[in-house]
Amino acid sequence: MTVERTSIDTLVVGAGQAGIAMSEHLSKLGVPHLVLERDRIAERWRTGRWDSLVANGPAWHDRFPGMEFDDLDPDAFASKDRVADYFEAYARKFNAPIRTGVEVTKVVRNAGRPGFTVETTEGVIEANRVVVTTGPFQRPVIPPIAPKAGELTQIHSAEYRNPEQLPEGAVLVVGAGSSGVQIADELQRAGKKVYLSVGPHDRPPRAYRSRDFCWWLGVLGEWDAEVMRPGREHVTIAVSGARGGHTVDFRRLANQGMTLVGLTKSFNDGVVTFEPDLADNLARGDENYLSLLNAADAYIARNGLDLPEEPEARHMLPDPECVTHPIPELDLVEAGVTSIVWATGYAVDYSWLHVNAFDANGKPKHQRGVSSEPGVYFLGLPWLSRRGSAFIWGVWHDARHIADHILTQRKYLSYRDASERQAEDGREIYEANFLSQY
Repeated sequence: MTVERTSIDTLVVGAGQAGIAMSEHLSKLGVPHLVLERDRIAERWRTGRWDSLVANGPAWHDRFPGMEFDDLDPDAFASKDRVADYFEAYARKFNAPIRTGVEVTKVVRNAGRPGFTVETTEGVIEANRVVVTTGPFQRPVIPPIAPKAGELTQIHSAEYRNPEQLPEGAVLVVGAGSSGVQIADELQRAGKKVYLSVGPHDRPPRAYRSRDFCWWLGVLGEWDAEVMRPGREHVTIAVSGARGGHTVDFRRLANQGMTLVGLTKSFNDGVVTFEPDLADNLARGDENYLSLLNAADAYIARNGLDLPEEPEARHMLPDPECVTHPIPELDLVEAGVTSIVWATGYAVDYSWLHVNAFDANGKPKHQRGVSSEPGVYFLGLPWLSRRGSAFIWGVWHDARHIADHILTQRKYLSYRDASERQAEDGREIYEANFLSQY
């Protein structure tokens, strides 16, 4: 459907999980709105992930409250395509007003009149308010230390699809969050020699005492934590739903043939140098792991729950050679490394959003998604209101708060004082009398 020049009360930019959640709540409240998506619904789940990716949370948890996954065990981990299909089906369930294949290229506040002028690839839209639901995974980031030339194949995890994509030879995977560790494990299982660069991380148990870690974070109140602990901004989480779900264990990966190294520091003339922090990073990950076990045990005792003991969960494998005698540097040619996979995260891109809603570092200024620019909202960002804000169920709850804020603003703006009401009544009487003559 061609967009020439039209008007809408609320424009939602992006039709991933955040955009669909936003549309559902606006629809329930009767707020006229339109969702624009430059590709397909949930496109990042289909083409922005590797082939074997599954959700990191079980199906009973990683979903919206209004619909379960059909024909999927609640404790299973949905494939990426199954997740995308779920969102498409969910949007159809309430007939979400989504237009795909339309990219928003510029948003500016109107001067001397309400709302915003929105330029798109199919025309101009006038909107009273704009909800940005493009999420945190917009621009893959490869750090500036990456070598600029040579025979190395270098890709970001956003471009990785499967082991066959890479040339013969060993692989250095930089980054040991959920993406990096799952990709490294898949490459190692495919027969490749893998070096995994491990930085600071949290390492929760996949499950403990017959409950998934998502359940534990819920009952312990961790999903609803409103403030990130200081110093944890750059700590990733290593968890996996692959192969039915399992706890990430770096020492086990090393015992299977993977070589662990510290945080990647620099590249110089084909030699990569690592920080001497591998053992410390593993130890802090262990602390995080054990702290959740301790909290879970205390919760069980406090509430008298009959959940099976799991003493083996506290058993730690001995440190492998690569940890007790870490590699300080690696000559890539001598080691046979022909590829680097950068699992180093993403940055946001708001170059199209020309409004006063950002701080000096370009980060959105907002309170629970309500930005410093009246009429502009953000949804789907990490820690928008709580720890769970960037997760599927969390974004749904944040969307409800933003929708309520929009409805409240609409109610204020619809107010008319006595003289305005009298004038409107007079116009309605005049129009009725006029029409009665015909």
